Amino acid sequence: MAAPDDSPGFLFWRTSLHWQRAIAAALAPLDLTHAQFVLLAGLWWLDGQGEQPNQLQLARHSGTDVKMTSQVLRRLEDKGLLTRVTDPSDTRAKRLGITPAGAKLATEAVAKVEATDAAFFGAAPDQEALLVALRALALPPPAEPPADA
Repeated sequence: MAAPDDSPGFLFWRTSLHWQRAIAAALAPLDLTHAQFVLLAGLWWLDGQGEQPNQLQLARHSGTDVKMTSQVLRRLEDKGLLTRVTDPSDTRAKRLGITPAGAKLATEAVAKVEATDAAFFGAAPDQEALLVALRALALPPPAEPPADA
């Protein structure tokens, strides 16, 4: 049996926990959770690209669960950081907009998270190799063939 430190899954789990704690500490003074940050920053980025996504599009962009996304967006709306309006072309969908306060907070939060990432991942000896590996691991798994195939 291999030692835990020889298991990529175990090491990834431990690394992920350390990183999540560092991000949570960086975001705490801004009164943002990590999920709130991901969605706010995603909306801020998409807005900067000239897009006004709906909740489903933001969830897909961020890789978050659709129901959780809706709940978190309601909290961000309550904080005055974004707007949610019914999409005239699909009344089931909510179009999102970032408020000036949301854009200001997103800019500050992104800077804090980027600084935290730089400090945390700076320990990796080969930054380019790390990015290549993370990009490969971040891809969705291939679809499984149907059971009766």
